[in-house]
Amino acid sequence: MAAPSTLDTPVARVQIDGLVVLKIIKHCEEEGGGHGELVQGVLLGLVQGDTLEITNCFPFPKNADEDGFDDEQYQMEMMRNLRHVNIDHLHVGWYQSTQYGAFLNKPLMDSQFNYQNSIEESVVLIYDPVKTAKSTLSLKPYRLTPAAIEAYKEDDFSPDSLKKHGLGYENLFEEIPIVVKNSHLINALVCEVEEVSPPSGDSFLSLSSGNLLEKNVELLMEQVDELNQDINKYVNYQRQINKLAGAKQQYLYKREQENKARAEKGEDRLPDEDLNKLFKAPTVPPRLDGLLSSGQMDIYCKEVNKLASQTFGKLFLADALQSNPSLS
Repeated sequence: MAAPSTLDTPVARVQIDGLVVLKIIKHCEEEGGGHGELVQGVLLGLVQGDTLEITNCFPFPKNADEDGFDDEQYQMEMMRNLRHVNIDHLHVGWYQSTQYGAFLNKPLMDSQFNYQNSIEESVVLIYDPVKTAKSTLSLKPYRLTPAAIEAYKEDDFSPDSLKKHGLGYENLFEEIPIVVKNSHLINALVCEVEEVSPPSGDSFLSLSSGNLLEKNVELLMEQVDELNQDINKYVNYQRQINKLAGAKQQYLYKREQENKARAEKGEDRLPDEDLNKLFKAPTVPPRLDGLLSSGQMDIYCKEVNKLASQTFGKLFLADALQSNPSLS
């Protein structure tokens, strides 16, 4: 049973300390490394008005999947220790790493539902080390929408349920704006470091789109194949329904003809039978997999559009400079 709402206003934005961002990046680099292993951890903080402030975090250990490890007991012990040293210890969500933005799946949705069902303000923070290494910091918080929560509580993702809740891949998850905040001392230190060691390199002017665009297109193609398989399952279900409806009509027509013949002979009508027992309807395939595939495709398409726009901009700039050497 869901906990009663404790939020005066919905979470409209997320504010995260720069130190927490560094902890998440360090955890992903040390345990995820270049193998793309999934790493997860807990987010701690508090709610101020419509802002969720993330002030601390701690990782899940590597041995979390081993027998005898109590995940809940580990989290409680960590938060108890943080409370003893006067550090924010309120549970406000969790974070997870991903590769090329491929995070939208059933396990993540299950975990986020459990978090929001018990802690309403919870968010899941998705960190992509690949995008961070090749472009800019990729750190995005997500929450399940109220429509998705209601459908999940009913455990029904049939077409009728999705229509009733108005649920589609566009409103399955909602992305919350995020702001990285540092103290004034940290900002002063960054300014000093920048003066001593200014940033070097011109990778932002590279005309090559790198492997990022190619990989996103490949993943998009794979997701299209998965969605096509899910659509084929639903099409087969519709065919079975149509075939069943035809068989029912044929049976009723034959039954009516037999009753007419018996009536002409002065015999009693045949007893009525339950058609649902004679013709069992096939199970409705859940549409959740299709929703998740469509949502993941939308993420890939937006990323491809972003990368392509940046690449075209650089190409047009380079073309202008080559056509007019005086500009360079």
